[in-house]
Amino acid sequence: MSSLKRKAAPLDASDPKKPKSTVNSSITSFFSAPKSAGGAAPRVKFDKKKWAEKLTPEQRELLKLEIETLDESWLAHLKDDVVSNDFLELKRFLKREKEAGKVIFPPEKDIYSWSRYTPLHTVKAVILGQDPYHNHNQAHGLCFSVRAPIHAPPSLKNIYTALRKDYPSFTPPPKNGGLLTPWAENGVLLLNTCLTVRAHDANSHSQRGWEKFTGRVIEIVSKVRTRGVVFLAWGTPAAKRVAKVDRRVHHVLQSVHPSPLSAMRGFFDCGHFKKANVWLRQKYGPDGEIDWNLGTAVVEKPPTAPVDDEFPFDDEIPPEEDLIVKKDSSIKDVKKDIDAITSEEEEALNDVSVQDDGQVSRDASV
Repeated sequence: MSSLKRKAAPLDASDPKKPKSTVNSSITSFFSAPKSAGGAAPRVKFDKKKWAEKLTPEQRELLKLEIETLDESWLAHLKDDVVSNDFLELKRFLKREKEAGKVIFPPEKDIYSWSRYTPLHTVKAVILGQDPYHNHNQAHGLCFSVRAPIHAPPSLKNIYTALRKDYPSFTPPPKNGGLLTPWAENGVLLLNTCLTVRAHDANSHSQRGWEKFTGRVIEIVSKVRTRGVVFLAWGTPAAKRVAKVDRRVHHVLQSVHPSPLSAMRGFFDCGHFKKANVWLRQKYGPDGEIDWNLGTAVVEKPPTAPVDDEFPFDDEIPPEEDLIVKKDSSIKDVKKDIDAITSEEEEALNDVSVQDDGQVSRDASV
């Protein structure tokens, strides 16, 4: 097997993963959803405009960000979740934070960037993080990832070390960078458990509702991506998040967290990156492997705000972190060289429909 597979394609100058700016707040401005990489999305029986028109004025105001920036492949399956009382209360909390002058990371336009870089129908692997980085110019919606000119934080450097053990030819992003968008564009969902945080205040938005929402994201991946997905769960919290994933369909790789506080207890030798590709190759064929190489990553424009050097990265993990690396189950042979999306997956993706009266319904099994 080749070491790192094909090189990642550079981002186009007009980055489709960035949400389109909207000038007015009228209902018509909500429906120019950002285009997503990863090929044309399967046809989904979901009319976002009709759905949004049925929202109450308060719901439409609170969910403006979700309507504009959450990729439609995900929104079609999360539409009932975002109008739940718990999620709306989370949005009210975030609104109060903003009105009180609190600085929140990542920037609003980046909160759902994971959904645009990795649409649902492209997910082949999931890496789970915890809290977003809580200092300036760090978090941008993808767990463990940072944009230039920020250097890779300690946990990500340890991830690079583990990668080199699996693939000695691995090269990180230029200039000691930590941009992981090539992974996201190649089907790796980089998902934090909590999607926002108050500046310089770790875990400040935990237990406010994000955990339930991202738990649904994991559940949707597990149920819709029936071809099979590799879940890389590093640390006790991540292990708990994937406890209900069907291991008969998916492959779960567990290890200690890559934080400097725990990486020496098994992370460097976990071999997850090569194991993931071995399994994906058998599931999807040679083109199913993840290109882990980051040496060709495009250096995005530097942030406009000054780099916040006085605040270091907070790579701490919960004190109960003591998870032992688990052995992987044997990999079974499966049919190779099959289409990117099976008919079963297509049916699952399309399992959202609009009733004759215009009401949106979702099969309870999704």
